[in-house]
Amino acid sequence: MRFTPTVRNLNKLLDLKSLKMLDHYSQFNPSPLTIKQFMEFGKTGTEEKSFTFLRTEIVVRLSNIMKEINLLPGNLLQMPSVLILQDWYAQSFRDLVEFESSSPNSRVNLVQFCQTLKTVQTRHTNVVQTMAQGVLELKESHTVDHQTDMAIQYFLDRFYMSRISMRMLIHQHTLLFEPNADKDTPRIGMIDPHCKVKSVIMEAFQNAAFLCEEYYDCAPDIEIKGQTLVKNAKGKKVGLELVYPPPHLYHILFELFKNSMRATVETHSKSHELPEIEVLVAKGEHDVSIRVSDQGGGIPRHITDHLFHYLFSTAPRPSMTPTKAPLAGYGYGLPLSRLYARYFHGDLILNSYDGYGTDAVVYLKALTHEATELLPVFNKTSTKQYKSSIPTADWTDPTFSGSSRGTYRGGHWT
Repeated sequence: MRFTPTVRNLNKLLDLKSLKMLDHYSQFNPSPLTIKQFMEFGKTGTEEKSFTFLRTEIVVRLSNIMKEINLLPGNLLQMPSVLILQDWYAQSFRDLVEFESSSPNSRVNLVQFCQTLKTVQTRHTNVVQTMAQGVLELKESHTVDHQTDMAIQYFLDRFYMSRISMRMLIHQHTLLFEPNADKDTPRIGMIDPHCKVKSVIMEAFQNAAFLCEEYYDCAPDIEIKGQTLVKNAKGKKVGLELVYPPPHLYHILFELFKNSMRATVETHSKSHELPEIEVLVAKGEHDVSIRVSDQGGGIPRHITDHLFHYLFSTAPRPSMTPTKAPLAGYGYGLPLSRLYARYFHGDLILNSYDGYGTDAVVYLKALTHEATELLPVFNKTSTKQYKSSIPTADWTDPTFSGSSRGTYRGGHWT
């Protein structure tokens, strides 16, 4: 399958001036932030400073990923859903570069910028589903070879991570500075300085159980053990807390619980009693770990490698426009959840025991200065990933899957 020149679709979507600005901004690397920096700025930063930083930073992140979109196979770029998506990104780029030389001291500019960010956020609401639909359209209309498939997988990790990071920046600004911003909340934008881990676990579990009961008329119970209580500075036992965006942790756990519940119910459909889903919570100096263990029959080793492959699912594929929330089947729940975990340099791993069950372990950074954004960068290294042939597996490495995921360098992903 042919690979398209970088400017092919952008020429149709952007005028000459915007194209030059895209070239300019895409030469800069994004600036990864730590949770500590988000927190400190949220407490002491001004709207003017946030405006000055974000009018450049969001455009840099946007232009980096827009350049990368156009390295995708030409046939994928012509899919109806991907054309719609490219148009959204081009429109958002045009909207945001309007503020390049605007004065941060103008109240009108600040209000317009905040409104523009909310418009961009709304415009990009369905980006995940739209890109997934575009890949499905390609697979249904063209033969996709292994190299092309690997290039698409590599891109989707970077594309969705870029989206997570831009939404984080937009949410921080709007939650802190929009006209009707809640000034009394203990949260700093999206980040909760006292995110109660057990509460998020229970919320995710109960919502997943509600879905499971809708589909199967039953759902397994939960057992939480480990360090749900820790001693505070005064030696008193309190619920385990973490400085983290609760929606990100909820997203990860909700996905894991849905998977565990479906596997448990389907494996034990003829049993009188369902085995519990066991959750272990641990906190050390550097990491908070959450292990979700089920007895859902496990997954064969030759399949586990595919579980983080976009659009792979062990469940039947539901409608892309469902009338009610599906329990499983779209095939991007797990890979997206892993991105949410990795966004602040955590991780999500699966250990499965075929014939018994699966352990999913979420690792999160316990220290705010270590929780740095992991961001994709558009450069020569990333460009080569779309054109190089797939490397040969090394027989000494049983985990090798033939896909190259890029490398981490100083908070950047190349």
